[in-house]
Parts: sequence; structure tokens; C-alpha cells
Amino acid sequence: MFERLAEIAARYDELTRLMSDPEVQTDHRRIQALAQERTTLEVIVEIYRRYQQAAKDLEEARALQGESDEEMRELGREEAERLTALLADLENELKMALLPKDPADEKDVIIEIRAGTGGDEAGLFASDLFRMYQRYAERRNWKTEVLNTSINEAGGYREIVFEVHGRGAYSRMKYESGVHRVQRVPQTETQGRIHTSTATVAVMPEVDEVDVEINWDDVRIDIYHSGGAGGQNVNKVATAVRYTHNPTGIVVTCQDERSQTKNREKAAAILRARLYELERSKQAAEQASLRKSQVGSGDRAEKVRTYNFPQDRITDHRVGLTVHSMPRVLDGEIDALIDAVAAEEQARLLATVGA
Repeated sequence: MFERLAEIAARYDELTRLMSDPEVQTDHRRIQALAQERTTLEVIVEIYRRYQQAAKDLEEARALQGESDEEMRELGREEAERLTALLADLENELKMALLPKDPADEKDVIIEIRAGTGGDEAGLFASDLFRMYQRYAERRNWKTEVLNTSINEAGGYREIVFEVHGRGAYSRMKYESGVHRVQRVPQTETQGRIHTSTATVAVMPEVDEVDVEINWDDVRIDIYHSGGAGGQNVNKVATAVRYTHNPTGIVVTCQDERSQTKNREKAAAILRARLYELERSKQAAEQASLRKSQVGSGDRAEKVRTYNFPQDRITDHRVGLTVHSMPRVLDGEIDALIDAVAAEEQARLLATVGA
């Protein structure tokens, strides 16, 4: 870990030097990229330098313990104890700072809840989960917006898709992905038998709008005579424009305007729109793949969490945590469950940092 920290500190110093270079300062894009990279390293380097200073101070404190003066020796012992504890805290801070960051953590989310096995009861459970997340969002001052619903005969949801808007929404809600299982006696059950049903939850970061900047080195531009109906301008002045975007093979032709400049502007606008839509399609495909990996098949055997009503017990199977008070959990008090899964994930990542 400390070898990696030394490399990060060296890179930080190099970035600082480059940003003060007069030649670099004339390149706006490069200086912006360097500043962005430097900012991402700044917190780590600041903690690392505090750690280095504390380690140096600890050596001096230990040296004091060899003094002949009892008061100086005691001062050295007290200071060594304080600095040892400080170094342990700073080492933990460094491990946390080195954890890989999920770039989607601060994004809003789209959540899909679908009834799994269990018929109408599964749909009613899907409704319970939606209300639970809605109440959780309210507790965190997030906003929810329903995008699409499909209701079953019992008044539950076959499917509900909704957005959650709020800072850090994905960082919390992503741990809810998977199959949720409920065990309870349905209202329609006359013999009091416990039924098991499931609902699947998929949590996806909301896709940002893509700002398309065309690299004109990648575009072949052909100017030719318009092939339109007769007239004074046809075939006399080359005004038609054809753009071929080499990386994607997209071809855009514009010849309706008599001005080559206007045809160029229109063709560029169309090309930009098509590139934007292409990128959106790629992101949608990635999101669909993410959703498929999250929800599984919805079978009763696949589960991340079980809600057992008769025993007033909620168990998260990923971490083996069991909590009670079903009404409070279904009213949105799910932080304890989310925190446990997040801590488990954090511990796994910390193990890789310390390796």
C-alpha cells in the first residue's frame, strides 16, 4: 500500500509542476485535465503526508524515552502513545481513500420492481417494496417519480418503474438489487397457510445526456452538385454536402439549401444527433445487461433478503443480518440493512487495498 502511496504522491508533485509550466498553461484542455487529475489525488496525498509527519514525530517521541530526565521520558511515552493511535487512524483513512470509487454513486437512479413467483401475492409484495423505497426516499429528502406501472387483478404491481432523485441515491439504493422474498399468510388464504412469493428489484444509475463533440478529423467531407429539380442554381454551384463519419460509418447528406454553408450546418446537426442517439443506445444496452445480472430469474430459491411476517423477521442473506419490527422496515427504515451490505463490500475492497 505504501509503495502505491509514494507513487501517487510523486504523480501529484509532477502534476503540480506541469500546471505551473508556461507552455502547458497555454493549452486550456490539457491544464483542465491535469487539474482534474490533481484534484482526485489531493485528498489521498494530504492524508499520506500527515501520516509521514506523524511517523517522523513518533521516532522523535521514542528518542525522548531514552533521555535521562524522568519528565522527558514520561513526555516521550505519552507522545508515543498518542502518535501510535494517530498513525493507526491515518492508516485506516488511507485505506478508505484508496478504495476504488464508483463513478455512478452520486447519480440519480431508476428502479424497476417486478412481481416474481407467487401470483397476486407477489404483486402485492411488489407494492409493499415500492412504498418502502418511497418512504426511504422521503426520509432522505429525495424525490421519487413514477415512470411506468402495470397493476394486477388484486391491486398489486406486476411492474413499477420509478426514478429516485437525490445526491448519492445510487450509492445507497444499489444494494437493494436482487430477488426479495416474502413469507406470509395472504388475505385470500382461508386456511391460514404461509405462502412464499418473490419480487425482483433492479437498480440502475440514470443515464446522463451525452454531449457530442465531433472530431472532424474522423469525418470525410464531400461537396458536390445538387441533384434536385431544374433551376438556375442546380449543377452550377457545388452546394450539396455529404459527411461520412469513419469510426461509425454514419453517412449524412444535405442538399436542400442553396447555400453550402447552411447545408454544412444542417448536416453537422444531423450527424451530431445521430452520434448522440448511437451513444444512448450503447448506454441503454449496458444498462439492460446490468439489469439482467441483477434480477436473476425471480425464482424462490434466488434471494438477497427474506421478509418473514409470522416471525416479524427480515434477514439479508448476503451478510447474514436479521432485524425485527417489520412495520418500521416497510415504512422505510432500511438503513441498518443497507449499511450492513455496504460495510461487507467495503471490507472486501479494503482487503484488496491492504494486499
